[in-house]
Amino acid sequence: MQLSDRIGRRVKLQDLHVLMTVVQAGSMVKAAARLNTGQPNISRSITELEHAVGARLLDRHRRGVEPTAYGRALLDGGAVVFDGLRQAVQNIEFLSDPTAGEVRIGCTPLLASSFVSAIVDRLSQHHPRIVSNLMTGYVETLHRELSERNVDFLITRRFGPLADEQLGFELLFDDLSVVATGAQSPWVRRRRVALAELANEPWVLPPPGSGIGSIAMNAFRANKLDYPRRTVVTDSPHVRMSLLATGHFFTIFPVFALRFPISHPEIKVLPVELQASRVPYGIVALKNRTLSPVAQLFIEHAREVAKPLANRKR
Repeated sequence: MQLSDRIGRRVKLQDLHVLMTVVQAGSMVKAAARLNTGQPNISRSITELEHAVGARLLDRHRRGVEPTAYGRALLDGGAVVFDGLRQAVQNIEFLSDPTAGEVRIGCTPLLASSFVSAIVDRLSQHHPRIVSNLMTGYVETLHRELSERNVDFLITRRFGPLADEQLGFELLFDDLSVVATGAQSPWVRRRRVALAELANEPWVLPPPGSGIGSIAMNAFRANKLDYPRRTVVTDSPHVRMSLLATGHFFTIFPVFALRFPISHPEIKVLPVELQASRVPYGIVALKNRTLSPVAQLFIEHAREVAKPLANRKR
């Protein structure tokens, strides 16, 4: 029998769960509180786990504990094990009732409030008992959540080749960005507007370091302009929409944000030429991970909602 087989037989799932909780909590005391048990039981599980694998799994210091290289390797494997069990349970639930289940999607706030909301609306009409759990954040955070298997897949943009070879990308559509303002703005009556003419107007824009902020930043740079100084900085699409509706502010939006889930008659696109390339949007998933039937069902609906954008004339 190989060493890995012997270790696999000796590792208990309960002890593995304890290790994951200790690392997440940062200390054995906090882990004991989370698991509603005593610290001696936590220490015993860690000791038995270290004895089973033959290596120290945690480094202890004044601020708490951190996983060693061996501990991190075991945690990575543990995440796969528990994710596999969760997926198996979901598959069983789907077989017993294919109209119910849960899917976990990671996406940016702008996608969540527009394109992804349109998918959820379509899915709920066909399968009202399916729960869509949306996790929003910046792209870097979302990729970490995916690698840790806290979400089933991401719906996000891609700026270039994926750095992680374990990730796969399925294109849904690619999109351009536009300059938008409120319908009450006098600028909407202009037949042509240069971006430079708006440089000193009040803008509401996302943080320059965010993904959608970088799109806006590149648009200004392509037109040889600095990022506007007179801005409201927010990553909330709802705040941007509210301020745009006043007719006093301007922003840069991807076209899809103004189309989903409903049109926005109070927002108008200005005839401004932005020298910016199209950005691909799609599904990012782990290549070696089998998605649950509910997750695959969500992706099928995502493809349908994306068709009008994918089929647009370029």
